[in-house]
Amino acid sequence: MRLISICPNNTELIDELGLTPHLVAVDDYSDHPESVLSLPRLGPDLSIDMDRVESLQPDLVLASLSVPGMEKNIDELERRGIPHLTLNPQSFKDIADDLLSIGRACGMDESDVLNKRGHFLQKVEELKAIGQGITNRPSLYWEWWPKPVFTPGRTNWLTELSDMCGAVNLFRDVELASVQTDWEDVLARDPDYICLAWVGVRQDKVKPELIKKRPGWTSLKAVQDERILVLEEAFYCRPSPLLLKGAVKLAKILHPDEYAHM
Repeated sequence: MRLISICPNNTELIDELGLTPHLVAVDDYSDHPESVLSLPRLGPDLSIDMDRVESLQPDLVLASLSVPGMEKNIDELERRGIPHLTLNPQSFKDIADDLLSIGRACGMDESDVLNKRGHFLQKVEELKAIGQGITNRPSLYWEWWPKPVFTPGRTNWLTELSDMCGAVNLFRDVELASVQTDWEDVLARDPDYICLAWVGVRQDKVKPELIKKRPGWTSLKAVQDERILVLEEAFYCRPSPLLLKGAVKLAKILHPDEYAHM
């Protein structure tokens, strides 16, 4: 089967199912697993070269509405009659269900797919159980983009991930998946930790010292206590199984004793 993924989280879902050998091309940002780095690149996820996609004659193209602006690619896939599956995960259950959807669409053995889905959900529940037992739950300000400021709201996987890590998302009160706010709002909320994971930006390119130059931010608890975390964007910004690695990594920073065995 000839598969194409046009966004990183789908590439990672495909890998979780053991279908990476069937990939014939990916978008420019797909970088997990390492084996996809040698595949043909189709452009950035919002500017996919559809002529090239069509020429590769895929049996299935994986698209995702979790990437804002992906709609135009989906419209073009439909216009050209290219077989495709569109996903839109916002939660860990959605990610698990997407494993099932992809596996079925690719003709995988049903029991194998259900086992992979079950294993993923079991790990989620293990982390949630530990997180729920923690009483000292710090608030986390997640920054996806610095200006304008974008941060996850209640209906986003990072709210769940925060709970799994024994913490709370600072913007969990906003009933949105992604919230556009400003530095003053964050300042007023005064988070315990600042978690920087800028979409599409490598970890070594994010400079925490820039945070201290924002008006009034030197008074934040997180800044005064030096609790500014620069995190790997692939582990937090993409709705894929990689989030579990991110959850364990962050949980061990926040509560090392409680998560030592994970």
